[in-house]
Amino acid sequence: MQVQTQGLIIKEQTVGESDRLVTVLTKDEGVVRAFARRAKNLKDSKNAATGLLCYSRLKLSKGKEAYNINEAFPLEVFFDLRKDVASLALAQYFCQLAVELVPEGVESEEYLRLVLNALHFLCKGTRPQPVLKAIVELRMLSEAGYMPNLAYCAQCGAYESERMYFKINRGTLYCKDCYLDNGDLCAPLSLAALTAMRHIVYADFDRIFSFSVSPGAQKELSAAAEAYTVNILQKRPKTLEFYYSLL
Repeated sequence: MQVQTQGLIIKEQTVGESDRLVTVLTKDEGVVRAFARRAKNLKDSKNAATGLLCYSRLKLSKGKEAYNINEAFPLEVFFDLRKDVASLALAQYFCQLAVELVPEGVESEEYLRLVLNALHFLCKGTRPQPVLKAIVELRMLSEAGYMPNLAYCAQCGAYESERMYFKINRGTLYCKDCYLDNGDLCAPLSLAALTAMRHIVYADFDRIFSFSVSPGAQKELSAAAEAYTVNILQKRPKTLEFYYSLL
């Protein structure tokens, strides 16, 4: 059975002398593994379309252990990411999040749009990287079923206070009057940082990149989103560590 879809190459490895085994975040089939025969051959039409971080139109057929890429045509290669090593490292972190969180065999257009939009802004340099990182982390976790409860204080129902506290292991919010320091990992949030988190999680997709926040609130937002992500994954991704090693 042939499947036609669009997908972003989020992982690649060489198999033998000329083949590639790639992991693809597809529009229709979730994250899949696929063989691209002879793709390392520069003369093969699949060469450019199956490289890392290439967004391509694909024709797939399902094999016993993985898909086979029968045809591939590049739509966007995100060449500008190669001009800045930190941007490239952050893009690879986004790809690892997709590997970890997006299942196979599901409709996954929202995941794909999220990562593609983030890569676009990384290339343009028009959004702060800590904000882009928080958007991808929080929105992808929410799509995957790990949406934090940011609507109100989990204890008294207060919508906001001068400072709110996000308990990482619970994914819940507490106002300053209800928060008790019982040793749980917690991220303090100013009203600006909390408003940004709520926007990322609850806004319509077309609006999630459309906000600005002060440098101080950026730090709070980034720290809270990252801590929540690491808690859900139960590990600190190597791509995230590499990204920070470059800053």
